[in-house]
Parts: sequence; structure tokens; C-alpha cells
Amino acid sequence: MTDPRMNTISPGAQSGHRFKLSNRHRETLVAYAFLSPWWLGLIVFLAGPMLFSLYLSFTAYKIIQPPVWLGLANYARMFSDELFYHSLRVTVTYTIFSVPLTIIGALCIAVLLNQNVVLSGVFRTVFYLPSVISGVAVAIVFAWIFNYRFGILNYFLSLVGITGPAWLGHPRWVLWAFVLMSLWGIGGTVVIFLAALQGVPKPLYEAAEIDGASSWRSFWRITLPMISPSILFVLIMGIIGTFQTFTQAYIMTGGGPANATLFYLLYLYRNAFSWFEMGYASALAWFLFLVILTLTVALLRSSARWVYYETSEEGRV
Repeated sequence: MTDPRMNTISPGAQSGHRFKLSNRHRETLVAYAFLSPWWLGLIVFLAGPMLFSLYLSFTAYKIIQPPVWLGLANYARMFSDELFYHSLRVTVTYTIFSVPLTIIGALCIAVLLNQNVVLSGVFRTVFYLPSVISGVAVAIVFAWIFNYRFGILNYFLSLVGITGPAWLGHPRWVLWAFVLMSLWGIGGTVVIFLAALQGVPKPLYEAAEIDGASSWRSFWRITLPMISPSILFVLIMGIIGTFQTFTQAYIMTGGGPANATLFYLLYLYRNAFSWFEMGYASALAWFLFLVILTLTVALLRSSARWVYYETSEEGRV
């Protein structure tokens, strides 16, 4: 006799087994689906090439031949390479002069634009527009501006009886020309400082005025501390940007005259695509990464001494 229990089918088996996700899990999967193009791009176009360049930095790779493992030979080669030291010195010199001038100039312009004056919006637009022009176009324009014979800068200097130097043709002046050119794109920094200035509480200035503080003292004791986080951000981004200077030197001087504008990134480019020393170029790239990382960490650690963060802790501000 057949057991009746053998013919019994559970309700779950009749309707079929269905796996149901909770709303939170469903939202998580949807979020990951939308993020997947970004993750794919990160892995394929950023993380993958970075890891491959790290491998190449330990090899001798001529592009047309398979990589040959060298170990630390490329890194040891740097410290006996005169052009490596020279390019690093040029880049550091440019950074020392360009970054402070950019910060000071942008801050002065931002303070002026923060005043309630007629057509202030127009002036803000005028100062910001140059920062959106591409680097190649700017380099070509300034190559004409700094031209020794028919450049507009030397022409204006001649109007006041000054004979302009050979800006791009003399090793002594060419780097100063690049420093002056760096001030052309301070519009983005002006916008950052302007936003920071507008975020400073007005009652602080009113209290300082009641106490008899001068405008300079209010700027030194109130404005600078309150916008110091923005100064830190601009300082870090400025250092990173100047250490990656390439377009201007490549278009305007090609590293000359006498390697006076042989910036670090230009020297890296020459090793990679002119001399096909891809392994050594990868080592140079990772050294640059370590330098920028070290400087960034050092600035962030030092920020506790000079950057003011408005935070509340146990009732204190």
C-alpha cells in the first residue's frame, strides 16, 4: 500500500521556490550597478596602468622588446643621473616662486572682489575666464608675448625706457617668464578664496571694529585664520600642479635654453617617448608620486598648527 505522505506536495514546492531580496539589499545592488562603470574605469584606466608601471619600474623595457627584470637598478640609476637632479631642481625652484605668488595674488584679488562695488560680478567673470583656457593655447599666446624682438611685453617695457630681456631665449630669465605666466590662471584660486571670504561670519568683524581693531589687524586675526582651510587646499593643489608642469615647457621652449626649463615631467616624457626608456621613466614617475605624497602628508600634519577648523566639542567652539 502506498504511503499517502509520499503524494503530499508542500505548498512551497507547488508555487516554486523564489528567492526574495529585501528592499535594502535591492537598493544596494542597484547602487553597485550604477557604480560599476566607475569601478571598471578605475581598474582598467587607473589602477591597472599604475600597477603595470610599478612593475615596469623594476625592468628594462624598450617598448619593442619584452621587459627584462633589473630589480632596483632603475632607482639606483636616478642618484647618478645629473639630469634627474637638474630637472628636480628646476621644478622645485619653479614651485617655490610660483605657488606663493599665486596664493598671494589670488587672495588680494579675492579680497578686492569681495567688496560691494559696482559690476563686481563682471570683474569676477573677467578674472575667472582665463583659467578655463586650455594649456596649449595659453602656451602659444605667451610664446608671442615673451618674444624678444616683437613680443608685446617688451614693447610695453620699451615705452617706459626699459629694454626687455630675452625672456625665452636666456637661461637666467626663462624660468621667471614661466613664473609670470603661472599668474594667468589664478582665476580658479580666486573663486575658492572668494567663497571662503564670504563664509567668514560678519559679527566677528563687527566685534573687532567695536574693540577698535584696524582693518589690517582684523584681516590678520580674523580673515586669515577663518580661510586657512582654503589656503591649505590651494597650497597642496598648487604644489601638485607645479610638480606636474609639462605643457608650457614642451610647447614654448622644449626644455631649453640650456635645459633651463627641463621640468621633471618633461624629463620623464623624454625618457619614455624620445629615448624609449620606459622602465626608467616608470621609476621616475613613482619617485614623483612618492615626493608629492610626502609633501602632502607633511602639509596635512603641519596643518594642526596653523589651520583653524570651526568644530564644536563639548560645548566649545
